[in-house]
Amino acid sequence: MPKPVVPEEKRRRRRPTKSGTVLSERLIVETALRMLREHGSAGLTARRLGLALDADPSTLYRYFRGMDDLTLAIGDALMGQALDGWERTGEWRADLRAVGLRVHAAYVAHPQAAALTTSRVTGRPNELAADETVLDVLRTAGFPLADTVRIYHAFIDQALAFAALDAAALALPTDSLRADEDVWRSTYARLPRAAYPRIAEAAPLLAARMVESAYPTALEMLLDSAAAQLEAG
Repeated sequence: MPKPVVPEEKRRRRRPTKSGTVLSERLIVETALRMLREHGSAGLTARRLGLALDADPSTLYRYFRGMDDLTLAIGDALMGQALDGWERTGEWRADLRAVGLRVHAAYVAHPQAAALTTSRVTGRPNELAADETVLDVLRTAGFPLADTVRIYHAFIDQALAFAALDAAALALPTDSLRADEDVWRSTYARLPRAAYPRIAEAAPLLAARMVESAYPTALEMLLDSAAAQLEAG
């Protein structure tokens, strides 16, 4: 049975670690993000995290029920980074575009963390704030409730799915990533036109586009569809 998490106010009264560090949920999450960036998911363990924080690994369980609970907190922190500084303009399409691009960028900035968290549902404050924001933007724009939920579902899953795809590529070793990108120039661009006429005619454009994220294009297509539906009433 998991140990109960100690309330925040009791954590704050804990003595600092031997190095003088005062632990907090935020510090633990930030340290975990750094460890993921430097060592990947395999390098994130309670023991290693405790060493990085100069704290006994068991101390972490005062803040989180386990490493899975920490994973959810990491995902929520990324969502918080996405919303930080965002302000509504009142124009629904611009607002959704900004939220989508911010969510995608926040996760892609932490590829290893994105691989762990994009498929998770945290139920934590930042995730709830993002969900409330997107739903409210759509409802305020005049979308019926059922359509709001349908568009919200596609919108958030699209942002996270592309973030996972793009993060997975960025998490590859540099040589592997470059080799994959080079295939568009070394292989696709040299295919015989007789056997692959459509690839051959598109090869220069494919080489330029396929090494970039398709998320901005996919997002615009989703917004175009939603706008057409709204106009049709």
